[in-house]
Amino acid sequence: MKKLKSKTLVLLLACLPLALCASAQKRLDRAREKDPQYQYNLGSFYLNNNEIDQAIRAFDRAIELNPRLHLAYNGLGLAHSMKGNLSEAAKSFEKCLEVNPQFSEARNNLGMTYQEQGYLDKAEDQYKKAAADLAYQTREMPYFNLARLYFAKGLNETALDTVQKALLANGKMVLAYNLKGMILEKMDRLPEAITAYEIAARKIPDEATFSYNLAVAYFKNNERDNARETFERILPKVTDAVMRDRILQYLELLK
Repeated sequence: MKKLKSKTLVLLLACLPLALCASAQKRLDRAREKDPQYQYNLGSFYLNNNEIDQAIRAFDRAIELNPRLHLAYNGLGLAHSMKGNLSEAAKSFEKCLEVNPQFSEARNNLGMTYQEQGYLDKAEDQYKKAAADLAYQTREMPYFNLARLYFAKGLNETALDTVQKALLANGKMVLAYNLKGMILEKMDRLPEAITAYEIAARKIPDEATFSYNLAVAYFKNNERDNARETFERILPKVTDAVMRDRILQYLELLK
């Protein structure tokens, strides 16, 4: 009997840490459910993993717990934007800026949302305000977006000046070199366009779009050997059917 009681006591003592752990976990879960910062972090985790619906629920919960948490409105705007809900995205970014007018990241995001909606003047205004914020550490982004907007409007000189500002802010911005090449190509300044494309293609050699743009510029500049070599090099890597067909057409012309 004593042995049985002893074994029972040992078993109870062994289970006690597990029960305590389960109880502690429940308390932690309840605390997290009521913690707006935790809910924001959870939303960011889901967003980075492309689990958009879960991200929206977490950001909504963070805002419910703390309506002044501007980062949650920005995250919610990004999530809605990724789902294509541009009106909801714009509302979220606008609310973020209402809570914190100095948060230029949301201003740049709002500009991109306006641009996708076709509100180009409103987009330009947001980009300019974001770019004017000297405390904004990634000012190359609103400058780049402004340059895209001007290029779409056909304002090539202004677009070129603006994309150069993006590169001054961040000389490693590969997208800006590619855009610079596109602007220069449109202006028939092919040698300069080729230089810009070459930088972009050299920095990210596996990005077929950059090398494709470079090859086309070589072709237009009558650098046939360079064009052929570049087209042939990227052809096996291209999965987009339209781009593959265009490359094959260029190679046929280069025979």
